Amino acid sequence: MEVGGNGGGLPVNNKQRAMLPNKGGRGEFPRTPRKDSEGLSESPDLEFEYSDTDKWAAELSELYSYTEGPEFALNRKCFEEEFRAHVSDKKWTDLDAAQHRAHAMRLLDGLEVIGREKRLKVARAILYMAQGAFADCSCEAEVQYWMRYNIFLLLDVGTFSALVELLNMEIDNSAACSSAVRKPAISLADSTDLRVLLNVMYLMVETIQQDDPADKPEWKIMKETFRAELGSPLFNNEPISVMLFGMVTKFCSGHAPHFPMKKVLLLLWKSILFTLGGFERLQSIKVCKREELGLPPLPEDSIRVIRSMRAASPPASASDLIEQQQKRARREHKALIKQDNLDAFNEKDPYKADDSREDEDDNDDNDNSLEPETFPLERDEVMPPPIPHPPSERVSFPKGLPWAPKVREKDIENFLESSRSKFIGYTLGSDTDTVVGLPRPIHESIKTLKQHKYISVAEVQMAKEEEYQKTPLSVGEEEVEMCATELLYQGILPSLPQYMIALLKILLAAAPTSKAKTDSINILADVLPEEMPTTVLQSMKLGVDVNRHKEIIVKAISAILLLLLKHFKLNHVYQFEYMAQHLVFANCIPLILKFFNQNIMSYITAKNSISVLDFPYCVVHELPELTAESLEAGDNTQFCWRNLFSCINLLRILNKLTKWKHSRTMMLVVFKSAPILKRALKVKQAMMQLYVLKLLKVQTKYLGRQWRKSNMKTMSAIYQKVRHRLNDDWAYGNDLDARPWDFQAEECALRASIERFNSRRYDKSHSNPDFLPVDNCLQSVLGQRVDLPEDFQMNYDLWLEREVFSKPISWEELLQ
Repeated sequence: MEVGGNGGGLPVNNKQRAMLPNKGGRGEFPRTPRKDSEGLSESPDLEFEYSDTDKWAAELSELYSYTEGPEFALNRKCFEEEFRAHVSDKKWTDLDAAQHRAHAMRLLDGLEVIGREKRLKVARAILYMAQGAFADCSCEAEVQYWMRYNIFLLLDVGTFSALVELLNMEIDNSAACSSAVRKPAISLADSTDLRVLLNVMYLMVETIQQDDPADKPEWKIMKETFRAELGSPLFNNEPISVMLFGMVTKFCSGHAPHFPMKKVLLLLWKSILFTLGGFERLQSIKVCKREELGLPPLPEDSIRVIRSMRAASPPASASDLIEQQQKRARREHKALIKQDNLDAFNEKDPYKADDSREDEDDNDDNDNSLEPETFPLERDEVMPPPIPHPPSERVSFPKGLPWAPKVREKDIENFLESSRSKFIGYTLGSDTDTVVGLPRPIHESIKTLKQHKYISVAEVQMAKEEEYQKTPLSVGEEEVEMCATELLYQGILPSLPQYMIALLKILLAAAPTSKAKTDSINILADVLPEEMPTTVLQSMKLGVDVNRHKEIIVKAISAILLLLLKHFKLNHVYQFEYMAQHLVFANCIPLILKFFNQNIMSYITAKNSISVLDFPYCVVHELPELTAESLEAGDNTQFCWRNLFSCINLLRILNKLTKWKHSRTMMLVVFKSAPILKRALKVKQAMMQLYVLKLLKVQTKYLGRQWRKSNMKTMSAIYQKVRHRLNDDWAYGNDLDARPWDFQAEECALRASIERFNSRRYDKSHSNPDFLPVDNCLQSVLGQRVDLPEDFQMNYDLWLEREVFSKPISWEELLQ
């Protein structure tokens, strides 16, 4: 896959520049735009709170494309036909619980009919119920109340299992698949049955997983039962997520191009989130695991620390520096303005200092010259003594660093190795307790390192696995807890590589940087109408719909991959490594870098939504007349939640793939990720900046002294925001440039460990025969039935004569 990014700066016009964050003055990071001394407006911090999902209403609205709008009325019509045929003219909301249940049971029976058209009508009626019977509601809150009520009613009567069976029938419907393959252009009409079923299933999973303190006790019990059923192999002897993964691979292979992929991915994401748990649940599982393994508690709650962080001012870009210089030049001939020390320093030409920079984008990195200072470390090194400011303008920095430093056992061993070699002349291997002959300062250092020693769950799991491989008899059989994560891993293990490739193929097709190619897959099957638009307004609406559709797909895939990586890592590190390695082999690292090689501020502030067409607003309000101007204006939000969420998820995935992997870190360097990642720092959101800085930190030592020198602001940000590893010389790169980079050897060694783990734990047919139990009982051995070959049975007399009668037997010796 070709990955862009030669390090050159993106061309920026004035309109785009107005959207980019400019530099602010010294002081605390502002929450509202303000002007700095150069008259440039600084962008405010993005008021974004990272979570498992967006608000419930937003997650509901993203299920439907705007092209599906007319189907809301069709669902209502199908329901009312059924309703009026069996119930009086009362409203749904006026019936009592017994009547509600009776009608739900009647609809469920209707799903069993053979006629396809009749079955689709009943499915649409059930979908209308799941949508909250909106015709009888007057506001959005009322729709949401009845949605919750109706969905628990549908769950109680057994609708979900019936829908899964119907979905399986549709997946195996070879006539629909072959018809879709032959069609030159696939539209919304080709996936009608699938969309209706997936809509109901998604609404049920998404609604039931929401926590509501007003829920009845029986609803809470139903919710936990449903969670257990979704995660266990009750449907076709596999969890529901495995069935959906199968749909994804079938779609990508070209055998079922009509599958509505956005809905499949959304249902897959919500099923995994519901059965395995979100980020809060992950944190609690991690705490419990550490307790079980006898490890000390975590030094801090990472979720809380990240939420309390503030964003940093982004480094200046080359275009901003040039613009500032031009403004100064225009002012100079008008009047001579008295400059203080700081202004005089700021007047220096940034390009005279050093012209040997590697690429143009890194000119943004002479941020010490023109951009006002934000980080404390640079003050003494780069700038002259600052003029005292009034107390109100003084910079306020947080007390201490946000993260407790960590040290690995390996780091302590390496430190002792080098100290012993230096002072004594011999080494003691992995002994970290003997300090005889070492000077007092080394004793102090070792004490400090041990105070901050951190043993991860993964290290313990790897050590246990090594023990199982070395001494299988003395260690005994491993007890595997059959939790939802373990069941899911066992379900996707046989086809995991294909699933990862399929997800990345769809992610590539949905990325805004992707060019339309003839061989790429068509992900717009469930958004394009049967008749293409004829007016400008219809074209604009479809354009917004297509962009929104792609953004939602990116959001779902990024969330699926991150959730799986995090849950597998906690369940067993080799499950995580297996998935991560197949993502790396499928070019996930360059794909994510390609995704970020765009104007990331434009992506995050994109307004690809029409709020008046979003569900449930569109079904309870009179729709205003849409105009080209109203579509162009979009909504007034500061940023797009789903796009910022996707960006953070992709950065976290990249961190997971490269952490502690030298060969993969070198891939970041080879693909010139530094300028791409630096552009992402323009987004003033603390969590996103943290993961960008982490990725820059791991490769800093390989980027050369010149890069570090011209990027001091970024270096300071890393120091201030990213966790410190004692003894980690990330900022200097001593003797590391000479370290060999053998990608194949590292990955092969890891792959061998993963295969040994998978073979030992899951492949019982290839277990070592030497370790199988032996039956020593004479009676049971002689009593076993042995199937003899046909030719032996025909020549049995000959065998008896040759092997038994003709051979002398010394019975006395045999009995002794």
